[in-house]
This record gives sequence, structure tokens and C-alpha cells, in this order.
Amino acid sequence: MLDREGYRPNVGIILVNQKNEVFWGKRVNEHSWQFPQGGIKHGESPVQAMFRELHEEVGLRPEHVRILGRTRDWLRYNVPEHFVRREWRGHYKGQKQIWFLLRMQGRDCDVCLRASSHPEFDAWRWSSYWVPLESVIEFKRDVYTLALNELAVVLFRRNHETRYLRQHIGSHRRGQGEPQASLSKEAPEV
Repeated sequence: MLDREGYRPNVGIILVNQKNEVFWGKRVNEHSWQFPQGGIKHGESPVQAMFRELHEEVGLRPEHVRILGRTRDWLRYNVPEHFVRREWRGHYKGQKQIWFLLRMQGRDCDVCLRASSHPEFDAWRWSSYWVPLESVIEFKRDVYTLALNELAVVLFRRNHETRYLRQHIGSHRRGQGEPQASLSKEAPEV
């Protein structure tokens, strides 16, 4: 399913653990690492596609994660022509993606790379959120940078607000002033 401009609708997933490390999967029989991602099927919403891909590629179910946010708009990347199937050449340009930021609620042992009959990954690891992107295939690096930057605001703002609120509650308990009101900023609607 391609849009009028030649882009296939897709979802990307940035899965973080409690330490804000990101999940990286090593593509089967390759030396490249990437985040889980996959196409949106006809009739599927981006959220439905994200949960399907999360299970197919990582073996996690909705109860194993919590949605923290998503990119506001589609992020696009072009696929070099030598990677495009012959029958799609001239029509297919690349992918347009909605990226989701998920918090792992389950345990590492819940990850199962063999949840589908066609595994995408043969290894996985947790890495720093700002891991260098040299191991990502070159034509995807810009979109990874855009997604990481946009969603970092959601991830790290939350941590800052939590620390800020704890500091003021602690000082109030010690009798050092009134606690500051802090509005909770929930994840954008998905």
C-alpha cells in the first residue's frame, strides 16, 4: 500500500527500559542494528500496527509496555533504488513513519525474537538513548535522528518534572516553603 507520493505507511518503535536505555535489534544474518518497525496494513491504525509489529518482532504484548508518546507528523526516508524490488521501481520511494515511544513494563525475559515464523532479529540489547547511529543502515539515519530528538523531549521532560516535584515535596515536608504546583503533562493522544 503506497500513498500518492510513493511512500509506504509504516510505524517505528523506540522502546525504553526503566533506565531510559533503548532496545536495539540486530537484523537476521546482518551486522546492522535497528529499532522495531513495520508496515501498516490496510484498515489498520498506526497504534494497531505498532502493537502487531511489537509482538511479531519483539514478542511483547500491550500489557508489557506503556505508550509515552508519538511523533506529531509522518517522518519520511527514501530507499536507494538498488534496494527496491524491480516490480516497485518507478513507484516506490520509501517509507513514511509514525514513531512511538514505549516504556517497557515487563521484564527482559518477556522479549521473544521468535514470536513469528519470520523473525526480523537474531539478537538484541539495551543501549544508551543517544547511541551512535553508525550501525543503522545509512539511508535511515536521518529519520532515526529526527525521531529520537522529537521523542526525547517527552522522555526527558517527564524525568525532569518528576525530580522537580520530588525536590519541592521534600522541602515542604521539612517546613521549607510551599510545594510548587506542577501540571502533569500526559503523552500526546495516539
